[in-house]
Amino acid sequence: MALTRQVVSTLNADGTDVMGPTVLAFHYPDQNLVSGSLLTVEANHFAVLKSRGAVLGVYDTGQYPIQTPDKPLLGSFVSGFFGGQSPWQYEVLYVNRAKLLVRSTGLATSAEMAEMSYQVEYYVHVDTKEGALKLTTHMPFAKHFIGTDEVAGYAGPVVEQAINQVVQVTPMEKINEHIHEIVELVKEHLATFLGVYGITLNDAKVLILPKDERMRELISLRAFGLSELDAVRYYVALKMAERGLVSAPNVAVGEPFFIGGTTMGTLPLPRAPGPPGGAPPPKDGQRTPTPPRAAPSAPPGPAAPGPWRKPHGIENHSQPRRCGGTRQAGAVQPVLRLGLQLLPPREPAARG
Repeated sequence: MALTRQVVSTLNADGTDVMGPTVLAFHYPDQNLVSGSLLTVEANHFAVLKSRGAVLGVYDTGQYPIQTPDKPLLGSFVSGFFGGQSPWQYEVLYVNRAKLLVRSTGLATSAEMAEMSYQVEYYVHVDTKEGALKLTTHMPFAKHFIGTDEVAGYAGPVVEQAINQVVQVTPMEKINEHIHEIVELVKEHLATFLGVYGITLNDAKVLILPKDERMRELISLRAFGLSELDAVRYYVALKMAERGLVSAPNVAVGEPFFIGGTTMGTLPLPRAPGPPGGAPPPKDGQRTPTPPRAAPSAPPGPAAPGPWRKPHGIENHSQPRRCGGTRQAGAVQPVLRLGLQLLPPREPAARG
């Protein structure tokens, strides 16, 4: 119990404000206020003064003296009968008037029962004193604060219901075509719901995309005009290329990959037109006739040698002789050849 007058404010000792960008309402922690204390309200705040659960007043920007039925000396005497606490307890609730950003996320299902993740971002603020009174009356405090997370938790089911009204009856690839309709529906539901708490909705943004990363990449490939089969083929080729597989180009173009062959994908080329004045080009499915090839002629070679017989009186000197223990192999071959050249050919004997 403070025996002196005090200044009630949201400013800390270092000059920073307790009401940050994520705080919508703040409950002043000291309830033992005496008569003559000053209630300070900043330019972007509202203040609600309550006593014994009853609202005494809602204050705009300025500084106001608090009038309580107790006096400093009398209050210290009376508090002795109540365990050191004042029987006149006052609560000061500050409400942030600035625009705050609230984020809400969740899952929805498309017409194919595919999971779609959504993210909704919207700006809110409390515009009037009546709105500040509604907020402190209908939304409870978590300890001493009401933050944007609490607002997102309250509004989460409303956002999910508004998004599912359109997403559940729309194919996955066409959801973004209805994004404007979804945004308007979310804004309508949110404005009605938050109005009960005195909160004004300024604007909303909705982002919906497949939860599975693979589906997001496939849809991106489909946006280039590829068919479903081509999109899957190119997706597999990209994943194989990321892992350094040389057969990735073949998967992209739908061609087989042969071990030891070329590692590049091949595409069929258009047929070249026939020569002017010649035969017309073949139709599809027909083969071009090829002229027969001539048999290759045998290359000219040396004449075949006639029959040879061993002459009489000529010894076979193919084996080298030993002369004085020394081989003379080099002199044998010329002598044999010379003898063969000098001898005339032998006539065959006539058979009687």
